[in-house]
Amino acid sequence: MFDQLSDKLLSTVKKVRGQHRITEANVDEAVRDIRLALLEADVNFKVVKTFLDRVKTKALGQDVLTSVSPGQQFTKIVHDELVAILGQNTSSLSLKGQPSIVFVVGLNGAGKTTTSAKLALYVRQKLKRKPGLVSVDIYRPAAREQLAILAKQNNLPICEVPSGDSLEMAKAATVWARENFVDVLIVDTAGRMQVDEGLMTELTNLKAALHPHDVLLVADSQLGQQSVNVAEGFQKAVGLTGVILSKVDGDARGGAALSIREATGVPIQFLGIGEKVSAFEPFHPDRLVSRLLGMGDVVTLVEKAQEAIDEKSAKEAARKLAKAKFTVEDFLKQLQMLKKMGGMESILSMLPGMGQITKQLKNMTPPDQELKKIEVLIQSMTIEERANHKVLNGSRRLRIAKGSGLEVKDINRFIDQFEQSQKMMAQMMKTGMGGFRGRMPPFGNFS
Repeated sequence: MFDQLSDKLLSTVKKVRGQHRITEANVDEAVRDIRLALLEADVNFKVVKTFLDRVKTKALGQDVLTSVSPGQQFTKIVHDELVAILGQNTSSLSLKGQPSIVFVVGLNGAGKTTTSAKLALYVRQKLKRKPGLVSVDIYRPAAREQLAILAKQNNLPICEVPSGDSLEMAKAATVWARENFVDVLIVDTAGRMQVDEGLMTELTNLKAALHPHDVLLVADSQLGQQSVNVAEGFQKAVGLTGVILSKVDGDARGGAALSIREATGVPIQFLGIGEKVSAFEPFHPDRLVSRLLGMGDVVTLVEKAQEAIDEKSAKEAARKLAKAKFTVEDFLKQLQMLKKMGGMESILSMLPGMGQITKQLKNMTPPDQELKKIEVLIQSMTIEERANHKVLNGSRRLRIAKGSGLEVKDINRFIDQFEQSQKMMAQMMKTGMGGFRGRMPPFGNFS
């Protein structure tokens, strides 16, 4: 979502880095470029003005430290002010009460029902608490059925009370939650096509009766500045404790994320980063800003690695690499771990200084597509062939090509690259990076 904004911010910051000192002239030029980049990203104009005023004041009023260059100092100023706009600290659920009641509110089409299921899965997997779901949306056709399907698919407890008055349904759900020892009751409320008096009256009545500990607005990141107006409407009427930005994986320009916190004072707590129920993560302002400015996000990368990589399997793979006994089956396991971490493109985006490489990849076949082809290729091999690729004769390679939808030359290319990698990785394990004089052959490149 933030690719275009990141490109323009990086370009501007690099111009300042190339200067020998910070002057009013080069700061003015940088501020103009940043203003244009933010407005094009659909950031609220009041937020843009406040941000740039603070950047300019700090940049011109700061003594340049001898240990860093003026450009580095300007980058830090921009970084710190962007973090300030997005919120200095990561905000999460209050988790008070038994059960802790969470209202999920928003307009129709923002992804409210799917987000409710995502939040429940997050509560169970990350917070290690027992979640419960209930839909009190009596207006949108199939809203309750949709939540029930998502709950069943992910083995999430759900209260399916008879349809009726939304307030009575919500009260029945709290009784159900206590009887079933639910820690966090997530209430998927009704929406409208726009903020109106009827919707707010219903939410106000529900809030007065149930006293939710969290009221989370699901805001469609595709709406840009309109998301700010929606957030302001809900904040004024019912009061919000947090915002969940949905559809962050789309082609939105990023304006909603950079506007809501500053304009409303309500923190962004979570991001919906894909269609799957598992595509959901806490919002870390400092990590997002680091990515925007090309500094990477090593902390998130390490967290993802800890979740995806089995330590025992990793040690076994390292042992095999050192002895040049790393098999195609082992390689497949590493590919699958890579997928769990979000794929090659996601990992590259979190590594400091890899911004230019990820941009170059956009003009090529995406690496994750190439790796997917390799995965299909390996899955078309027998267990014997994966354990010992030396048995692959002409007829076997032809069979694998037909099974994977590739050509024999693609199979040959993969095997050659795999053997080269075996040798190089064995050398690197023995001598360390200092003794690694070659380069890893690029896997894939299939026609």
